[in-house]
Amino acid sequence: MLAEQGYVSARALSTVVFLALKLGRPLLLEGEAGVGKTELAKVIATALGRRLIRLQCYEGLDAAQAVADWNFAAQMIAIRTAEAGGNADRDALRAELFTEDYLIERPLLAAMRPQAGGAPVLLIDELDRTDAPFEAYLLEALSDFQVTIPELGTIKAPEPPIVIVTSNRTREVHDALKRRCLYHWVDYPDAARELAILAARAPEANEALSREIVAFVQRLRGEDLFKKPGVAETIDWAKCLLALDTITLTPEVISDTLGAILKYQDDIQKIQGSEAKKLLDEIRKEPLLK
Repeated sequence: MLAEQGYVSARALSTVVFLALKLGRPLLLEGEAGVGKTELAKVIATALGRRLIRLQCYEGLDAAQAVADWNFAAQMIAIRTAEAGGNADRDALRAELFTEDYLIERPLLAAMRPQAGGAPVLLIDELDRTDAPFEAYLLEALSDFQVTIPELGTIKAPEPPIVIVTSNRTREVHDALKRRCLYHWVDYPDAARELAILAARAPEANEALSREIVAFVQRLRGEDLFKKPGVAETIDWAKCLLALDTITLTPEVISDTLGAILKYQDDIQKIQGSEAKKLLDEIRKEPLLK
């Protein structure tokens, strides 16, 4: 199923995805940025024909921004209208104001709603960017597939969403949340699988160039870099080289396009020039892919 969508998965990852779908358990994916965690959720949604609902996490994220918020502007208009019409019964007005008509639905609540085509795929992306209180709030959603809105009560999903949680491990996710999920560490692919990924995502690249690209990136990951390139950077670099009509790697073209695979100036300066030539000579002398 994943391969049909152009996602080249390792056997262990395919197995844990199958189990998450079969058992209805959330799946926590950890790993470096750019190894395909977010893309996996998108591919599952496309393959199953389900709606993808994405909650992008960030520092300071709270329940109002993740679950639901009240449309205060519309509520104020309703209050002014009621006052102008002489209908100022406070209890009746309060009951009217705190209904779903004035509710702004956010990703977590949307994921608990019935959807055409079946339960949606809920992507909780980069959970490690949030703080502990929000992570604790998620426990109810991941355990019972429900959310609580004080004014409305508890809203439970009629069919549990398919939940994919990702983390770049900038901090540890709490054990309580991990226990509610199946877990998988998404590592950098080996050379053979990365070549297969490149063939699926940048098929225009000829085989010889693809082999050089993959071998060079694999060598780069063995260097002492601040941020090693992920698979996403490998694909981006291949597309950049194709845009330049590159047939084979040279030290000059590598130096000119390093910004596609390395995102820190210190790393770029370290690899530019003679170091790029050295790595290129190494991969041609001892190819990783024969």
